[in-house]
Amino acid sequence: MPEVAIEVDPTVLAKPEDEAYDSSGYDTSTTSLSESLHHYLFEHGRRYHSYYGTDKYLQPTDEKEQDRLDLHHEIVLLAWDNKLHEAPLSQPHRILDIGTGTGIWAIDMADEYPMAEVIGTDLSPIQPSWVPANCRFEVDDAMQDWTYQEVRHGTNFFDYVHARNISSGVSDWDHLISQMMRCTAPGGYVELCEYSLSVHSDDGTMKPDNPAKIYTDLLRESLVKMGRPPPDLKFMKELLEKEGFEDVVALQVKEPVGPWPKDPRLKALGAMVLLNTETAFESYGMAAFTRILGMDVEKAREICEAGKLAARNKNYHIYSLYYRVYGRKPADTRS
Repeated sequence: MPEVAIEVDPTVLAKPEDEAYDSSGYDTSTTSLSESLHHYLFEHGRRYHSYYGTDKYLQPTDEKEQDRLDLHHEIVLLAWDNKLHEAPLSQPHRILDIGTGTGIWAIDMADEYPMAEVIGTDLSPIQPSWVPANCRFEVDDAMQDWTYQEVRHGTNFFDYVHARNISSGVSDWDHLISQMMRCTAPGGYVELCEYSLSVHSDDGTMKPDNPAKIYTDLLRESLVKMGRPPPDLKFMKELLEKEGFEDVVALQVKEPVGPWPKDPRLKALGAMVLLNTETAFESYGMAAFTRILGMDVEKAREICEAGKLAARNKNYHIYSLYYRVYGRKPADTRS
């Protein structure tokens, strides 16, 4: 699919001396587990995961972050035409969601496929207790060997394995993909969904010193330093192909930051992304900047706040990229 530039809404281009979206008539105001699993690290006024180690997951796990994750789920749905997945599923019986977070994707999948058992795993037990009867959650570290064993007749195989926004916690992609291959049923699918962790502009309104770009570059630097560089579309596609998955398909969409696009759907998407940035800059940046890059707290907050303010500037027509890559396990192998 050819790359198409996002057209800017003329009302956003008006009054460039005014950075706020209000000047263009758009309101962007922000109106049986063990007790040890519930042990958290409190830092910068936020609650972080600690049970599997404080370096396993750098984002908070508190209620504010859970609300942001649920909003992000709606953003992804809008960006991908309300499709929970791209893989061509047909009557799946067992579905696994790695890094399920609040469990909202797993719950939606359980509703969409009532014939399937849907299991969501995560480092932290932050999922709701009231869920569809065919959905359940487990606390687990996907970077360890998975407990799902190969059993004759496919008793412990999954027809579909899904992982979304887990790259910042992945220390060994090859191991992870090998576990996915082992636990996927022959003919079943694996789908990876990740942000590019980069910001772009089609019209040159984002300069190298843009605070949102500076923030993103520093966040990328911190993950590279941890040995967890953000994956790109080519890397994700090659991961699946190298492991032996067939018919691998790689897709990407643009997610505008702010309601600056002319297209109504992209405008609504951008507004949701902008609302998400109210807490996203802090959620992703504070632990990474202070723990990994060694910044003092005030400097880290300054960078996060500057990035957030830049996102709200209607004169910066910024977008990020979101990837979906899926592949099918060969039907004639149990490897």
